[in-house]
Amino acid sequence: MAEMQVPKFKEFISEAKDDKKFLRLLIITDEPEEAKTFHTADRLREECDKLKYPNYLFKLTGGYTTYQDGVRRFHNKDDKKGFEITSDTVAVVRGSITRKDSWLDFVSILERANVCVVNSRQCINICADKYRTSLRLADYGLTEPKTILINDPEKSVDQVEGAGLKFPIILKTLRGSKGVGVLFVESAKALDSIVQLIHKQDEDTDLLAQQYIKTDYDVRVHVLGGKVIAAMKRPVIEGDFRSNVSQGSEPENIELTELEIEESLKAAKAVGGLWSAVDFIPSKNREKEPPYFLEVNSSPGTEGIEDASKLNISNIVISYFADKENRYKVPTECGYKEVLTIKPFGEIIAKFDTGNSGMPVIHADKYKVDGRKIRWTLLGKTITSDIVRKEEISVGGLRDYDETRYVVKLDVEFAGGLYKDIEFTLDDRDERTLILLDRAFMNRLNVMVNPQRKYVITTKYSID
Repeated sequence: MAEMQVPKFKEFISEAKDDKKFLRLLIITDEPEEAKTFHTADRLREECDKLKYPNYLFKLTGGYTTYQDGVRRFHNKDDKKGFEITSDTVAVVRGSITRKDSWLDFVSILERANVCVVNSRQCINICADKYRTSLRLADYGLTEPKTILINDPEKSVDQVEGAGLKFPIILKTLRGSKGVGVLFVESAKALDSIVQLIHKQDEDTDLLAQQYIKTDYDVRVHVLGGKVIAAMKRPVIEGDFRSNVSQGSEPENIELTELEIEESLKAAKAVGGLWSAVDFIPSKNREKEPPYFLEVNSSPGTEGIEDASKLNISNIVISYFADKENRYKVPTECGYKEVLTIKPFGEIIAKFDTGNSGMPVIHADKYKVDGRKIRWTLLGKTITSDIVRKEEISVGGLRDYDETRYVVKLDVEFAGGLYKDIEFTLDDRDERTLILLDRAFMNRLNVMVNPQRKYVITTKYSID
C-alpha cells in the first residue's frame, strides 16, 4: 500500500486522551521589534499556566519542525527539544504569520497532521486580503460600504467615480492591520497623487477604495464557535478617522442588538473563523437596520476588549478549545469510493456512504453462526470472527425494513494509517459494493467526500 500513503494520515494516528477537557496549546507568532511578545500571546500563555495546560510560544523567525519516529515537534531556533504535536494539540495563529508564505506553510503542516488550527489557512488567507473578505461578506448578503479594487494607478479616479463612490473615500492596502495602510482621501486630486506616490514606492501594492461612512465609533465583536462572547465600542480618535486600539482609541463595552449579533455571526461564518473579530459601523437605527461591515480579523487580539468587557477572554477561548467537541480539523478531500486494506482480505474498494449514520457494513457472500462465533466469506476467503453483539438496523430507502445484524471487529488500513478494531455489521447480500463506511468512521479519518470523483486519495487507481 506504499503508493496510497498520504502524509496527513501517516503522521497523525495516535488516539486522543479520555479526558474531555484537556489541550496542549501551541501559539504561533513572531517577536515585534519593541516588545518581547505580543499581548495576546502572553495572555493565552498566562491562562494556560493557571489551568496547568502545557503550552509553547513558537516564534516564526528561526523556528522549524521535525518529524521522527512518528512524532512531530515544533522548535524555536535554539530549542532542540521543542514541543510535541499530539492529538490534544490546539494551535492559535497570530497575525504576523501572513508576512511570509513559508510561515503560512506551518499552518498547512498542522492541518495535514489533523490538528485544530485557530484559524485555518483558508480563513487566514481570506481575512488577510481585504477585497477577498469583502467578496465573502457580499456572498453572505451582508451590508458593506461600497468597495472597489483599484487595478490601474493611471485610472484610479475614473474607477472610483465610475463606481459611484463620492469623496471623501477610504483608501486601503489589501494587506494591513491595526489601522496601518488605511488613508482618508478627500478629493480626486488627492487620490491621484496618493496612488501615484504609493506605486512609485512599490508598483506591486494592491489598493482598494471604500465609501467613507462618517461615524463617532465602530464596533469590534469577538465570535467564538458560532457565539458572540464580547463586544466593544471603539471611539474615533480625536483628530483622526481611525478607531483602532493600537492607534490610541479607548474602547468601551457595548450591548449589541439582536440584529447586530445575527449579522456578526454571519460575518464570522463567511470567512470560516473559529475565533474571529468582526468590525462594523453601526447603522443609525441599530434595532432595524443592519450594520456596515468593514473587515474580519482571523487573529483577534485580547488587548482592549478584556478591559472593556470585564471578561477574561483568554480563559474563555482556552476553555472552549480544551473541550474536544469544539475542535474543528480541516478535512482532506476523498472520493466517494476509495481503496481500503482489511486484514486478512487485502485491498477492497469501499464506498464512503454519507447517508449512513449507523455503522460500517460488509456485504459478505454468506455467513454461519456458531454460538459466539460467526463464519463468513468475502472475496473467496472464509474466516471465523468473534461476535461482538447483535445490532438492530433500520434499512431505509425503497426497502424500508428492520433487521438484526451481527457485529465483528476488523483492522483497517487507509492511506498509510492503521485503524484497529473497527466495528462492522455483516450483511449477506450479493451484487453490492463490498464495504459501506458510515459518517462516524469518515469523521475519524477526517475526510470530506467529493460525490463527483472516485479514488482521490488512493491514486494508485484511476480518477473518474
